[in-house]
Amino acid sequence: MPQFDYSTLIVIDDTADRESASDGHSRYGAYIARHAGHFHEDGEPLRPAEFAAAAWRTAISPVMAPGYAAVRPDIDRIEVYVDPDGGAQLCAKIGLRHSVLAHRPAGRLLDWERAPWSRPGEAWPALASPERTDRPAVLVTATVLLPVPDAILVTPTTARPGHTLTDEAKTVVATLAEHANHNLAPLVADLLGGVR
Repeated sequence: MPQFDYSTLIVIDDTADRESASDGHSRYGAYIARHAGHFHEDGEPLRPAEFAAAAWRTAISPVMAPGYAAVRPDIDRIEVYVDPDGGAQLCAKIGLRHSVLAHRPAGRLLDWERAPWSRPGEAWPALASPERTDRPAVLVTATVLLPVPDAILVTPTTARPGHTLTDEAKTVVATLAEHANHNLAPLVADLLGGVR
């Protein structure tokens, strides 16, 4: 199980990826091969931001389960978007419980609940919609956007699945994870106010 904390939103386990690979190289690489159409444009390599988005989308759940890049369970999702200028942005969706809001809803409205599939005692439990339906619920989700510097993106040298494309995809996913852990994690921690 990946180890998460306030400064770690994303964990990558290359050892597990290699050990669970049917080809002895990379389980993630097998998923890239299955989704090869997402990694080229008319047979040509993608531009760096598009490559980052394709590599990231393939590396996380639900495409890979468990993902090559594991996202902290209390984060609804982290995606990579290509902006209109051709740059990349990390986009995190975080469920906010009423207890962290400056203004809390009036009355006894239902809130996010600990997901039933979360393990007991888990420090970062996933959140889910309330099971009860007898009262209104206000489920607040924050969207946090973080620009990705062009300098940390990878320009792929191939559009063909194989060791080279896998290694380039792993490089960009690891760089995005490091960028998120260093720059996005403090924003999320501040947003949550140390409360889960």
